[in-house]
Amino acid sequence: MTRIPPSPAFTATGVVAVLRAPDVDAYLPVIEALADAGLQCIELTLTTPRTIERLPWLLERLPTGLDLGVGTVRTEAQAAAALDAGARFLVTPTVQPGVIAAAVRRGVPVYPGAMTPTEVLTDWDAGASVVKVFPASTVGADVVKQLHGPFPEIALMPSGGVGLDAIAAWITAGAAAVSLGGPLLKDAFSGGDLSALRSRAVAALDAVRDARS
Repeated sequence: MTRIPPSPAFTATGVVAVLRAPDVDAYLPVIEALADAGLQCIELTLTTPRTIERLPWLLERLPTGLDLGVGTVRTEAQAAAALDAGARFLVTPTVQPGVIAAAVRRGVPVYPGAMTPTEVLTDWDAGASVVKVFPASTVGADVVKQLHGPFPEIALMPSGGVGLDAIAAWITAGAAAVSLGGPLLKDAFSGGDLSALRSRAVAALDAVRDARS
């Protein structure tokens, strides 16, 4: 079984920003603000219409080292379309062996979702780069310690309602990274202060670094 490792940016920063924009035209300034803060792994979700269509345009305008991936991928067809458009990683909300296989065939990291021990192991055995624990806020950081009892080798990333003040607890518990949506973005897509977004991104990156040390 082949497993594609997470990108160096993922491993180094330990933060993935999840962007659920109201419209694809809102993506660019928010991504630029996050990149300015040093946040390099950004997930664009398919709940935003035309995300895959706009992805090549965004990649042309953003720093080449930025890890721009596509999330909420639920089918092999969506996976193929995202990869063809240049997605640098894929994320699923659930166990999707076909999506995992599509990413592995193309040499792209994939972070599939899971909640139960059976789902976590199924994702890992299928070739997941990291297993996304979702929805993480419903179970809390101790789930990482509990899962690492029988599965010490499985890399885990909490996603769903993870607040900035909870980052340290997740990383200390053994999470490889944290996936941050609303608590990081807040009002950035509705006219919010992008300098405040940059500050939150810096705080998130600092929290991971401090917890790892």
